[in-house]
Amino acid sequence: MTKTSPPLDPLNTAVLFLVFNRPETTVRALKAIRKAKPLRLYVAADGPRKEREGEPERVAKTREIATAVDWPCEVKKLFRKDNLGCKNAVSSAITWFFEHEEQGIIIEDDCVAHPDFFTFCDGLLERYAEDERVWVVTGNNFQDGRKHGDSSYYFSKYNHCWGWATWRRAWQHYQGDLPFWPQWQDSNDWLKKTPDQLERRYWNTIFDQVMAGAIDSWAYLWTANVWHGGGLTATPNANLVTNIGFGPDATHTLTATEQDGVPTQPLGPLTHPSLIEQDRHADQYVFDHHFGGIHQRLHRRMIDLPKRIIRFALRIIRRRSEKPLI
Repeated sequence: MTKTSPPLDPLNTAVLFLVFNRPETTVRALKAIRKAKPLRLYVAADGPRKEREGEPERVAKTREIATAVDWPCEVKKLFRKDNLGCKNAVSSAITWFFEHEEQGIIIEDDCVAHPDFFTFCDGLLERYAEDERVWVVTGNNFQDGRKHGDSSYYFSKYNHCWGWATWRRAWQHYQGDLPFWPQWQDSNDWLKKTPDQLERRYWNTIFDQVMAGAIDSWAYLWTANVWHGGGLTATPNANLVTNIGFGPDATHTLTATEQDGVPTQPLGPLTHPSLIEQDRHADQYVFDHHFGGIHQRLHRRMIDLPKRIIRFALRIIRRRSEKPLI
């Protein structure tokens, strides 16, 4: 006789489900949400791009799948007729969500969550509801098996958004035009938050491009707002959400073939760290291994190598010229 796990209690924390035009991934993402059985599900979808053949049909199919709720649940929908683009569609959907909720979980149609993700977010949303130091709870871990501290999670400056949660009190600080960026990038606060010169150069370029409209992203803007406000992100010591959206149809995670991201693992009983402070070693690893810091350092060294060789040769020539002729 097969032993089955006891059913989970319905999730009282509301969930915002962000979808667009990918019915295949939406099926898998909703299956994970269904296990948590949230009592309130908000579904937001951007409108189809008229110049993309077949997209209206794919958008309609995705919306049908995303709202196919078969458990006791209040479903609210925000379906756009016109296409707003990733930045405006997602940010306005999150604003809409927090017009109705004080706190909540946000997951996109290409993210498949482990059951522990929902209990993790639910518990930490309650624990840090009034703690202004904590702005985000993420389900993502990019430490390649490395654990930090002796608790279920640690605090990071990186607010990974492939399955995350936050509060109205934090999202109210979101500014899509980054009015503070031109002055802030020359401030001591910015230097303190990006002490690694290579990392600072990387994010300078990203934020400049987003402001110039070269990157259609709400997530980079949210990162800038979180950092500017000094917010920390509670990060699990196990990866709780897999991004299955890598593929030729993706918006930002483009790859030649469809593939899944980092697999999920159970988190286990929830334990809490004694200190609320950034783990700088963990964040350095994230920049080096998730944002390509190691490759950037290697590239920089390769560029600088001829210069170092020339300087070394000049030192040898100089020393030889200084020797007395005997």
